[in-house]
Amino acid sequence: MNAKDYFDNAASTWDEKFLTPRLASFLERLVPQFGLESGQTVLDVGTGTGVLIPYLVKELGPGGSVTAIDFSENMVQICKTKHGHLKNVNVKLGNIEEEEFPPKTFDAVVCFGIFPHLKNKQKVLQKINSVLKPEGKLVIAHALSSEELKHHHKKVSKQVAHDLIPKMDDMKSLLKISGFTKTSIKDKPGIYLCMCNKA
Repeated sequence: MNAKDYFDNAASTWDEKFLTPRLASFLERLVPQFGLESGQTVLDVGTGTGVLIPYLVKELGPGGSVTAIDFSENMVQICKTKHGHLKNVNVKLGNIEEEEFPPKTFDAVVCFGIFPHLKNKQKVLQKINSVLKPEGKLVIAHALSSEELKHHHKKVSKQVAHDLIPKMDDMKSLLKISGFTKTSIKDKPGIYLCMCNKA
């Protein structure tokens, strides 16, 4: 079973397991920290069942829009069922490494709970950089620290056991060579939040 199969199989019970009142409270506090503005366009990479979408829509207002992408067909189907009725939300099946968006399309790209699972992180970051508008923002976030995430993935499944967030210096270096600047990283129990801008 590969990672895609793992997420396809997990989709039906994903919200039941992870969309807890505690996570909802966390996201209520987290998403305003992204610094999004009303009317902006945002790409939600690895949207899963669309956990982040209601919070993004709230920040962006009716004039903004969210494009949500995931490579798991079952996750995308659930996401469409939940959020497909929203006029300013477009849910797509696809892999960010292969998906072709026009250059300079988005004001911000958000990766919540997905970054460790990306196999070619530099390629993805360069792709994200190309689809961001000048000085556009990249947000990488988790509801666990990098250390907590490492232990969580080992416990959950061998399919994701080696999916890690790079160490802080490695992460900063990776972002720099991928064309990002103004990097800030918060990595402490209960949160990982990395934000940077297109150089």
